[in-house]
Amino acid sequence: MSRVIVVGTGIAGLTTALRLAGTHEVTVVTKSRLGESNTALAQGGIAGVLTADDTVGSHIDDTLTAGAGLCDAEAVRVLCTEGPDRILDLAEAGVVFDRNRADASADPLDPAGWARGIEGAHSAPRIYHSGGDATGRAIVDALVSRLLAEATAGTVDLRTETLLVDLVVDGGTVTGVSVLGCGGVPEVIPAEAVVLATGGAGQVFAHTTNPLGATGDGLAAAIRAGTAVRDLEFVQFHPTALVGSGFLISEAVRGAGALLLDAHGQRFMPDIDPRAELAPRNVVALALRRTMAEQNGLPCHLDARAVPDVAARFPSIAATLAAQGLSLADDLIPVTPAAHYVMGGVATDLDGRTSLPGLFAVGEVACTGVHGANRLASNSLLEGAVFGARAAESITADRRRTRSLGSRSAAAPPRPAPALPHPAPLSRAELQALTWEHLGLERTEEGLMVLFDRLGEDTDDRLGESHGIGRAADGTGVHGFPVDHLGEGDHVQAIETANLALIARAMAVAALARTESVGAHVRTDVDARRTAASWSGAGHPVLDRNHEEAASC
Repeated sequence: MSRVIVVGTGIAGLTTALRLAGTHEVTVVTKSRLGESNTALAQGGIAGVLTADDTVGSHIDDTLTAGAGLCDAEAVRVLCTEGPDRILDLAEAGVVFDRNRADASADPLDPAGWARGIEGAHSAPRIYHSGGDATGRAIVDALVSRLLAEATAGTVDLRTETLLVDLVVDGGTVTGVSVLGCGGVPEVIPAEAVVLATGGAGQVFAHTTNPLGATGDGLAAAIRAGTAVRDLEFVQFHPTALVGSGFLISEAVRGAGALLLDAHGQRFMPDIDPRAELAPRNVVALALRRTMAEQNGLPCHLDARAVPDVAARFPSIAATLAAQGLSLADDLIPVTPAAHYVMGGVATDLDGRTSLPGLFAVGEVACTGVHGANRLASNSLLEGAVFGARAAESITADRRRTRSLGSRSAAAPPRPAPALPHPAPLSRAELQALTWEHLGLERTEEGLMVLFDRLGEDTDDRLGESHGIGRAADGTGVHGFPVDHLGEGDHVQAIETANLALIARAMAVAALARTESVGAHVRTDVDARRTAASWSGAGHPVLDRNHEEAASC
């Protein structure tokens, strides 16, 4: 059996690991507790065509439209055609999808009785939920239970509280990973295939819906190793995150009738877009940012007080707000736009392969091309399930092919752990404030150059050939501080901040190169040169509805 390392335990990593367990020597690495991921926080559902009154072709068209013409059409076809089977796999794994009231006693594995929702930019109801607004948690709980069973059976080696430091590259091939274990001890784990499933990088920004662990560790390691990346300029910003905590308040609350108010208690969205609070996500997020700027940074508010049974309809949201001393039914909820999802990432083929042999990527860390410039609602969980399964199949097929050619059956021997990544030139807080100002919802050439100047010259040292700048590391280590220089907690913080600085600069490179505004990428220095006909009376850009962003979680 070949040795495979899966880094990350969201839906993509868990799917990949479970598919490989028993036929490969699988090591699962996660830097926090098992199942802590963006997946677990996902309030939205999972999209797929499981009924006769909808078509896969329609789902494909909706995905391509939402992606603003920049999706990979073949990747979208794979996503939408294979997605239904992956949803059924989740049900068989123990995910209980919400059912129609009339079919409450029906077979839980029969999608005919499942409740379906419709979300922004979808042309038909094809969104399936579990636990109302807790779909991600239901998926993680079911898959983690399966993984723990595999670990108990000895088919999976589970490493929790273990931080990915870097990829180990030998002769142009990935042969393992270097990590810091829960005791801060550096270690190299050899493997014949490494799967990055490390999720997003929302912590690049001062405001994000992502958990604290979303520091782009896998993406940064891939960049340092010289792996091709793409579409890093496309970051989705959610309009309504709770001020302070970054807790996401689903667009479904606005779909149920909640309104957005400025600091004076007045609605402002009807003056910006005829769809008001249900305009595409990027339109609403940009409107919130500009309204907050006009009121000296004071937050806007979400008003759900008139929504019938709002707490019962959104139990997870209501409970989290209650813990913050806020009532969804009685209070105005202070909200701000926040970084939510990175459409770009490590470039992969349809089977998760990257440009670096031995390295695979799945989930948000990867860029399969399915999202283009904007992610269609509820396609992200689907992507993790579909491409996680395909990556596992590819790894198995590659192993069979290698054996038939008589290649070596063992991974390269362990090597000394490389040095830690080069320290970031700024503190975490300084970096996040800088990126929020110059790499957030609105970007200009001048602002991006300010970011470059503040990050310094050495941050681009390992930005990868796909950017056309810098150089790739040889994998034997990168110049930085020695492993024994800091304590365990300082190590983790230093590595994560270095990763964020590297990713911020890579994003800025991509944002500078794309001079037109498209999808979630807004260059206001370009917009300012457009004709007046492309702007609304309130001074906000009017986007082509054919290129609108998905209005959901």
